[in-house]
Amino acid sequence: MAIRLKERFEKKFDEEIRFFKGMMQGPKTVGAIAPTSSVTAKRMASVIDVKSGLPVLELGPGTGVITKQILARGVAPEKIVSVEYSENFYRRLVEDYAGVNFIHGDAFDLTHTLGALADQTFDCVISAVPLLSFPMEARIRLLEDLLNRIPEGRPVVQITYGPVSPVIAKPDRYHIQHFDFVVRNIPPAQLWIYRKA
Repeated sequence: MAIRLKERFEKKFDEEIRFFKGMMQGPKTVGAIAPTSSVTAKRMASVIDVKSGLPVLELGPGTGVITKQILARGVAPEKIVSVEYSENFYRRLVEDYAGVNFIHGDAFDLTHTLGALADQTFDCVISAVPLLSFPMEARIRLLEDLLNRIPEGRPVVQITYGPVSPVIAKPDRYHIQHFDFVVRNIPPAQLWIYRKA
């Protein structure tokens, strides 16, 4: 029992160190002051329809906390396509999560980043991209690109730390829904869902 507790503590400490190293690389890499909590990650992964048979698109996996919850939801590793901007995070993710399709690239240029998977339809999108670090026009473009990659009615889930949706309303193009406010996250996290209008 004590050995297992020690291993869990060491793994958590290692995640924190990797996270803070990543944070030093700039806003395109990390948008929070601590890794996403497992409670928040589980809530984000809850929107996945495992029965759809479609892969899940994850953006900004960071230390892999959300990836872990996507796997726990019952999604096979080969059914996860995960785009990470930080090369350091990417290398470690490949080591830690065998079989997951990790891609080192830019979420704001998915056609190029996804390469052979550019025309793939995904069940949903789970995003931890730090949207508040980017201009609103770029956020809207990214969201609309994501909505075109999933079936109508399926969600794009976005985590943010601001009080309002990080993407402004365009009711004729997409619907915005406040999904959850997770206090058990540092800092407390807001979860938003976007669907095609």
